Amino acid sequence: MISQVVIVALVAVANADPIGLGGYGGLDGGIGLGGLGLGGIGLNPISIAKTEVVDLYSPPKYEFKYGVSDPKTGDNKEQTEERVGDVVKGQYSLAEPDGTIRVVQYTADKVNGFNAVVKRIGKASHPQIIQKAIPIIQKQIAIPVVSKIGLSSGLGGLGGLDGGLGGLGY
Repeated sequence: MISQVVIVALVAVANADPIGLGGYGGLDGGIGLGGLGLGGIGLNPISIAKTEVVDLYSPPKYEFKYGVSDPKTGDNKEQTEERVGDVVKGQYSLAEPDGTIRVVQYTADKVNGFNAVVKRIGKASHPQIIQKAIPIIQKQIAIPVVSKIGLSSGLGGLGGLDGGLGGLGY
């Protein structure tokens, strides 16, 4: 019984207004007067979300247009599109790197599907970049070759290369 009261109290605290207004009375000996919980914790009523009516029978309709013209980067493009029911019509254009402008006009509907007509405006130019021939330099790498190993004589014992260098001998 005590655990049920504690659970109800915790739920009431989570749903309560700061001073118990708007509730259906109070706990802990409070007096409930028309939703005002005096001396206790007020419980808020549970609200039911309203449902929105979605019209599924009106044909979809929209249109939009946008464009970009940036002289610093050379980015130039624009697009327009319109939809009425199941028919979509539109056009877009953009500046190609070769200097031409590509214009695409398109339509889409249930009967013909998607159809696009692509046009190029202007003459393509591909600038020739002339570069100087850079000679290929091949770096030669010296590989050490051991020609002979000698023994040193004297106090050094076995010496190093070329007649005992590194020892105390001759």
